[in-house]
Amino acid sequence: MKKRKKTLGNSTTIKGRGAQKNVHNRFLENAHEVRSDFLEYCQKEGEEADKNKTTYINVFPKTILNKVTSPDVGMEYSLNPYQGCEHGCIYCYARNSHEFWGFSAGLDFERKILIKQNAPQLLESTIKKKTWKAHTIVLSGNTDCYQPAEKELKITRNLLKVCLKYRHPVAIITKNSLILRDLDVLKELAKDNLIGVNISITSLSEETRRVLEPRTATIKKRLETVKTLAENGIPVNVMLAPIIPSINSHEILPLAKKVSELGATSIAFTIVRLNGAIGEIFTDWIRKTMPDKADKVLHQIESCHGGTLNDSRYGHRMRGEGKIAEQIRNLIHLARRKYFKDKKMPKLNTKLHEHYKNGQYSLF
Repeated sequence: MKKRKKTLGNSTTIKGRGAQKNVHNRFLENAHEVRSDFLEYCQKEGEEADKNKTTYINVFPKTILNKVTSPDVGMEYSLNPYQGCEHGCIYCYARNSHEFWGFSAGLDFERKILIKQNAPQLLESTIKKKTWKAHTIVLSGNTDCYQPAEKELKITRNLLKVCLKYRHPVAIITKNSLILRDLDVLKELAKDNLIGVNISITSLSEETRRVLEPRTATIKKRLETVKTLAENGIPVNVMLAPIIPSINSHEILPLAKKVSELGATSIAFTIVRLNGAIGEIFTDWIRKTMPDKADKVLHQIESCHGGTLNDSRYGHRMRGEGKIAEQIRNLIHLARRKYFKDKKMPKLNTKLHEHYKNGQYSLF
């Protein structure tokens, strides 16, 4: 037991945070006006929050939808009501995007959260245009739309209401049980096949969750979320992502079995990739939290990406290559055959929105 505790952390780490430092930003630093909030979140999880408070920054974008052109990402449009994410997942690919706002991809990503209060208005003005053709819009695609700030601000809830009003298809990616607060809106969307939910679950171990994803919902709550959504007719895909060799790679089959039993419709996966600043952040983190296995994990990640932590190659960066990546893919294929043989996520309805705009919704 003592050895396990040593493996998963030490007293020198910043409790309640994923990244353990800020790293250099390639771009110029900008000054921002900030305000503080939500410091008590970690204390509710039984952890001592670090002394540096999370700050929230209002920004006012002129557009809100992002056209996704990457061939590796299964979405056409994404919408992010927040930039930066207090969840603090150490592996998060979105960390790099915080540099474009003048912040570090390290601790700043978790502590300085940009808020787009006008997101619902911008969405409505876009999808009501005559030239707009309905495509599934994914919330968030970059940072979690149900991170702690959402509990008070309700931007995501208002975005879902806009989609319901205009009968527009929407999908959600989250690892926070706060999504159940909006079950009433989700159920209405589900009646017309307008909603799909992706719940990220990387481990069945709460101890692993606490070091990988310090401010996310507990594993128990996430499993309950899958069950509740499924029971209410809302299709749920569980993201076993990312798979990190020697940290959660051994959990693929038990994870798949568990979420299938709870009603999940499908599973998806990615192999961890540590692009840009994330490689430095992850390396610093694992040497502090898992010193006994740091070299092993880092070398195995490198073996999945052509000998480097930084892999940007389309077709390879999310699936990986080499023997370890092949073993992971084989386990995923086995899990799908064994636990999801006759299950499939439905394709969302893009036709109803056009009828609604044309005044024909009453016919359906």
